[in-house]
Order: sequence, then structure tokens, then C-alpha cells
Amino acid sequence: MVHSSEDLRQLLRHTVATVAYRGGKALRGAPESFAAFALTDGCRTPAKILAHLGDLFDWALSMARGEAAWHDSEPLSWDAEIDRFFAGLKKFDDYLASPEPLHSSAQGLFQGPIADALTHIGQMAMLRRLAACPIKGENYLKAEITAGRVGLEQAAPRREFE
Repeated sequence: MVHSSEDLRQLLRHTVATVAYRGGKALRGAPESFAAFALTDGCRTPAKILAHLGDLFDWALSMARGEAAWHDSEPLSWDAEIDRFFAGLKKFDDYLASPEPLHSSAQGLFQGPIADALTHIGQMAMLRRLAACPIKGENYLKAEITAGRVGLEQAAPRREFE
């Protein structure tokens, strides 16, 4: 089956909204001490993972615009990194929603920065449990995820597990 470029853009937008939903769940309610939680020496702290997430969406936007650029950012404060992450999602989603051409394939954007972001959000969720501040599991198939809703505030979970 052949999909139009518009279909692929809409799928990317839904995927970015999924990143926002799952990322928001992993970040909301984390104690300030969580940012510096270190499982072992040499492992990224949540603050470093969050800075990397911000870098991933800066990179995604740069590739979509045809100006591929990567930066390794030093973590800002926890709240500033949360703001940066969601601002980066919004900028990328706004570009996907615009009539501007994609200068990178939708498949490449998915398999690179977006899939990597989902991996790191899973790490954050796992680290929350290890840091004794777990989040509840959820049936994400039932979640209300909407293209364009890419901020920290998301719909309430429909089916969490105890």
C-alpha cells in the first residue's frame, strides 16, 4: 500500500503527540531529586536524558527543514529542561502541520529521533520506579492522544494499572 506524504505527516504528528503523552506521564510529579538520580557511575541521569530528548527534537526539526544539525546540550535546571522538551515537540509538530516541505523522509524522522525519544522515555519511566517514585502502568491503546496536543498537560489516563 502506498501512502501519501500527507498521510505520513499525520502519522508523524500522532507519533509526536504520543511522545508528549508518554513523556508527560514519565515527567509529571517527579520529585526534584529525581533529576540527579544515578543508578550507577557512567549512566545518564534523568536530567541528562531529558537534555538529550530536547536535542533529539531540535535535530528532528533541523532535518525536516533541510538543515541537519546536532548539538549535545548540557542539562539546564529540571524545570527548564521539561519546558525545553515540550517546546521542541511543539516546534517540530508545528512544522509537520505546516505546508512547508519535509527535507528528510518521514521514515527517517521516525526511525531516528522519534524512536530514540520513545526509548529514552521508557528509560525515564524505569528510572522513576528505581528511584522509588514510580508512575502507574497504563493501557496506552486506550489513551486519548491527539495530533497537536504536545504539551506537558495531557488528557487524564483512561485505564491505568494498579
